[in-house]
Amino acid sequence: MGKIFIFLKNLIFSKKEKGSLTIIAVGPGDPSLLTIQAIKALKKSKIIFYPTSGEDKDSFSAEIVNKFIKKKKQIPLVFPMGRKEYDSEFIWKSGAKKIVDHINKNLPVALLCLGDTSIYASSFYLKKEIKRNFPQIKITTLPGISSLSLAAALGDFQLIKKGENLNIIECPDDKNQFHNLLNNQSKTVLAIMKVGKRWEWVKYALKEKKILRKSLLAINLGMENQYIGDASEYLSKELPYFSLLLLRIGHE
Repeated sequence: MGKIFIFLKNLIFSKKEKGSLTIIAVGPGDPSLLTIQAIKALKKSKIIFYPTSGEDKDSFSAEIVNKFIKKKKQIPLVFPMGRKEYDSEFIWKSGAKKIVDHINKNLPVALLCLGDTSIYASSFYLKKEIKRNFPQIKITTLPGISSLSLAAALGDFQLIKKGENLNIIECPDDKNQFHNLLNNQSKTVLAIMKVGKRWEWVKYALKEKKILRKSLLAINLGMENQYIGDASEYLSKELPYFSLLLLRIGHE
C-alpha cells in the first residue's frame, strides 16, 4: 500500500501546473489570421500580459484575441516608446519582474506580441531580460503573420524575387539620409516602417525618383480603416502609426 500511495502522490504532483511563459504573436490585426498554435496557447494560459502605450490606452494585441481571453486575468505592460522620458532598461526590467512574479506562482503565463515575434518586437527584449536573470524558466515563442507578409499578399506584391535583397528599415528622420538610401540600392525591395509625420517629404522623394506610383502603401492592416494601394493615391500629409511602404528599386 505504501508504494501505491507514493506512486499516486508523485502522479498528482507531476500533473500540477508549472510556471512557464509563452510569447504569442497575434498577427497584424485580423483575428482570423491567428495561428492554431496561438489559439491553443491562449486557451491554456492563466495570465495574459499585453503591451500598451499608456495606462489609459487600449491594446491592439489584446483586442485581436479578446474572445479567447475574456475570462482570464489580464495585465497591461506599458511601453511608452515614443516618450522623451522613456528608459528602456527600466521598462524591460520592471516588465520582466511582473511576468516572473506570476510564473513563480506555478502559472502558465502568456505575453502578447502584435504582428510577428521577430520584427520590431518588444517581447524580444523582455525575453532576453528573463533568460539572463531566470534561465530556469521555460519560454516558448510562437511566430505569427507579419504586417509585411499580409501587405504583400493583399497588394499582390512579391516581397522578394531571385537575385534581390530585402531591406527592412525604420524610416530615417533626415531627408538627405532618405535620399541617399534610395540612391544606393541595387535590385532591392525596401520595406519602410514607421514613416508617420515624415510622409509628406518621403512621398515627394519617391515622386522625384519616379517610384511613387510603383510603391505599395499599407495602413491599419486587418482593421476597419485598412488601406492597401498605390502610395500616390494617399493624399494625407501624415501616415498613422500602423503603416508601411513596400517598393522595388533597381529593376522591374
